[in-house]
Amino acid sequence: MKKIGKVLLAFLLTIAVGFTGFTLGKNSSNDNPMMSEENQKHMAQMDAMKKLIDENFLFDYDESKLYDGSLRGMFESLNDPYTSFYSKEEFDKLMESVNGEYAGIGVIVQASEEGYIKAISVFDDSPAQKAGIKSGDYITKVGDKSYSANELEKAVSEIKGDVGSEVKITVLRLKEDGKTEEIEFNVKRENVKIDTVDSKIVEKDDKKIGYIKLKQFEEVTKEDFAKELQSVKAQNVNGIVLDLRNNPGGNLDVCLAIADTFLDEGVIVSTVDKKGKEIVEKSDSEADTTPMTVLINENSASASEILAGAFKDRARAKIVGKTSFGKGIVQKIFPFEDGTGVKITISEYFTPNKTKIHKIGVKPDVEVDNDKDFSLDIENLDKDKQFQKAIEVLLEDIKG
Repeated sequence: MKKIGKVLLAFLLTIAVGFTGFTLGKNSSNDNPMMSEENQKHMAQMDAMKKLIDENFLFDYDESKLYDGSLRGMFESLNDPYTSFYSKEEFDKLMESVNGEYAGIGVIVQASEEGYIKAISVFDDSPAQKAGIKSGDYITKVGDKSYSANELEKAVSEIKGDVGSEVKITVLRLKEDGKTEEIEFNVKRENVKIDTVDSKIVEKDDKKIGYIKLKQFEEVTKEDFAKELQSVKAQNVNGIVLDLRNNPGGNLDVCLAIADTFLDEGVIVSTVDKKGKEIVEKSDSEADTTPMTVLINENSASASEILAGAFKDRARAKIVGKTSFGKGIVQKIFPFEDGTGVKITISEYFTPNKTKIHKIGVKPDVEVDNDKDFSLDIENLDKDKQFQKAIEVLLEDIKG
């Protein structure tokens, strides 16, 4: 299987690791002969605005914040929640997140259609769970500052911090009567250990089915998944249900390795940048042929969609559940010499059949929903309508 390097495709950010450094301010003069006449006018207008502030603004101001604000506005005007400018402090926090050197509260979040930041999963025994935050809650404030879906990553960087420190989280919760209530939680940050793979054996119609749930695609997931798959298969299962529901994505290499486990030779995914340059990831000829169905829902995103899309297009497994989230773009981080940085969307990925995923999602072969507010828990599989349908579809394939 060909590799394109370590890429993180996550609920919060999709980052091509392999940074390019730049020096702010170079070649920015309006005397630059390489700059278009229109751009020279823009630069002259910026200079004029700065001079107007200096000559007329009554109060003192921080010049660096003025400069950061102008850059931030430039990136916000692109209307892409995954493309951002970061001040030095914000960029330091972002890099802590990329390098895994931070403490958090144990919640996976995602931008919602309603314009909020939605908690799609709360880890067991996490600070968030202990405080009372639930899956489905909409995070509206971190500390005393409000955040919308377009400010997802900024909110996440504020949620993370030093071990033992506290962060105030305000959520909007939908009640059974259809009304909402606003609740504040003080949550103590901790180093949160994420068990990214769960498995269970389920018996149905004299068949033994291996259930494997992938919560995220992290560095440890590749080895953990291999162990769980080996354990499940050692029990002579007749088929596998792979659960990608509420999985926000993660490490692309891990996603590709799992795809390669079950696919024979062919395309897994391709990425295309604005210049039309295409990079194609392929699986090799060896493949595990155990019958399988795959579960997705509206919170399955990014790397989960790559995996589900590849299985669907390659006819390796029937996809059951709800149409996935629809995040099919890749970002790259660019650090600057002054400690600030930006993250820019650089390419889009497509399924083997060249199907677009971004803002569309992967449509299941068999669509089925669960009851409202149903908790996706490995202990609730007997009440899980989507899982039961996945079993039914799998048994039909096994008999066929």
